[in-house]
Amino acid sequence: MSITRRAVLSAIPALAGFSTLASAQSRAGLAAPDPLGVRADFPVANSALFLNSAYITPTPLPVIDAGRDFAEAKGHAPISLGDMLRKTDAVRAQYATLINASPDEIGFLSATSEGENIVARSMHFIRGDNVVIDELHYETEFVLYSHLAKTTGVELRVAKARGGAVTAKELEPLVDRRTKLVSVAWVSHQNGFRHDMRPIADLAHAHGAFFYTDGIQAAGMFPIDVQAAGVDAMAAGTYKWLLGAYGVAPFYVRREVLERLTLDRYGALHVEKQIGPQEFAIYKTARRFDYATLAFGPVYQLGAGLSYLERVGVDRIETHTVALAHRLHRGLRTLGFDVTTPEGNRSSIVAFRVRRPQDAIQRHLADTKTQVSVRESGTQIRVSPALFNTADDIDRFLTVAEGLR
Repeated sequence: MSITRRAVLSAIPALAGFSTLASAQSRAGLAAPDPLGVRADFPVANSALFLNSAYITPTPLPVIDAGRDFAEAKGHAPISLGDMLRKTDAVRAQYATLINASPDEIGFLSATSEGENIVARSMHFIRGDNVVIDELHYETEFVLYSHLAKTTGVELRVAKARGGAVTAKELEPLVDRRTKLVSVAWVSHQNGFRHDMRPIADLAHAHGAFFYTDGIQAAGMFPIDVQAAGVDAMAAGTYKWLLGAYGVAPFYVRREVLERLTLDRYGALHVEKQIGPQEFAIYKTARRFDYATLAFGPVYQLGAGLSYLERVGVDRIETHTVALAHRLHRGLRTLGFDVTTPEGNRSSIVAFRVRRPQDAIQRHLADTKTQVSVRESGTQIRVSPALFNTADDIDRFLTVAEGLR
């Protein structure tokens, strides 16, 4: 007998492993039209079934307004460089608060991948050294370290996932005294797996290795504490869960390891003071990475995005969206799909495998006006609800998923 959406929804509360979080969320009114009171700020919520925020998170109206105001100011009364730098420092402090860091540990880059490139370059790899990552990492790491393996002789070691997860146990056999760098994505873009960071940090530091994380799928999705996690450095673009735009990526570097990261470019904006006719002192804080003109428009938008997250509460966002992800996970399994995200995972990303041809999948999604990510040449679908999504959105998607079996 075929499994219907009605059967899925009626089975959800009784499924084994129903999480405490989901139960609490249900009691609190998960099925309410707009539990966080934000849906009206997201125009995309009125146009399609959008469950693709791990790809690009839609921008709320206050962030749109901040971008428009900046663009209009440039046309009518351009903001002075001094004012833009002061705004940048204010946003730097906002972001530092978000991740439990100090403002002097935050620099600004242009993209997430730039952070890992800075870290990798600073390791000064020689033949016999190794880098340890896992197979759930982002594509940049494979491109970067494969190239460095050819040019420097460094060995790339990749930990395999077990059941869609990678823990310190999988990484430990690969880390030794020649490991210069351990790098993971805090949350995997592939299946949403959320790493337990502290054990990995302790493993890396026990062998004298630097610990880097790609935070783009984590920052803004749930509360982050870089100190508790033991992270040495983290970069995160702002066009996903931070609700911002493109062209700016905050770069956290733990104060104690700042001197380990070397500069390869120089400019006027990371000069702290001039100490002679042709002699300059560069900032010793993470501001040393702000060497030239930033994408100031996106900086202003990031400030608005961070303010929005502060008002809503990242802890509330986590509670809401993780409950949606767990609801989705249970429903997909009831429909018989192979869900590649570990059960009980605490991110808002869920991935599952499909057997239909990619063109048929794309047609079905287009016909139902559903936006999710189709990955791995059409064999995997990634669904990622955000703060504006609701339980009704998840139930609608489960109806869509029936047509993908």
